[in-house]
Amino acid sequence: IYAGLLHPILGIDHLLAMVTVGLLSAQMGGRAIWTVPAAFVSVMAVGGLIGLSGINVPFVEYGIALSVVALGLALAARKQLPIVVAMAFVGLFALFHGHAHGTELPAVSDTTLQILAYVFGFLVATAGLHLIGALIGQIAVGNPRGANVLRFSGAVIALVGVFLVVGI
Repeated sequence: IYAGLLHPILGIDHLLAMVTVGLLSAQMGGRAIWTVPAAFVSVMAVGGLIGLSGINVPFVEYGIALSVVALGLALAARKQLPIVVAMAFVGLFALFHGHAHGTELPAVSDTTLQILAYVFGFLVATAGLHLIGALIGQIAVGNPRGANVLRFSGAVIALVGVFLVVGI
């Protein structure tokens, strides 16, 4: 369970993407606060199963790094997308994040219980990071300067994402 919990937290690419999904959902407001992160977690679980089954998904590391760029830019742009579009947007990147978790699974688990514990760990950690982002986002949205803070944060996150892409 610890390996699953730690993976999204210790990887800067995963950490930034997960928190940014929460920030973005708070920025959108309404039902997006829970539907957008729920879409990410759900599709990430599917991606994990794809990775665990050994199905190759090309350019996973680039997809993860680009998710940081794209999510940061979306936050900075403050564009109000329809919720279903935002869910599909984060879902695309969740597939890459989940695949990375799933391909890592055989290395850390050799029993069904260990596999389930790892999956539970990375799903809980991801949801927790979304929640942290959403709470920070809610605080920012309720502050007169909060919109600017979110936009600036998005730009910084996107810039870090560019460095991640270049570093691959």
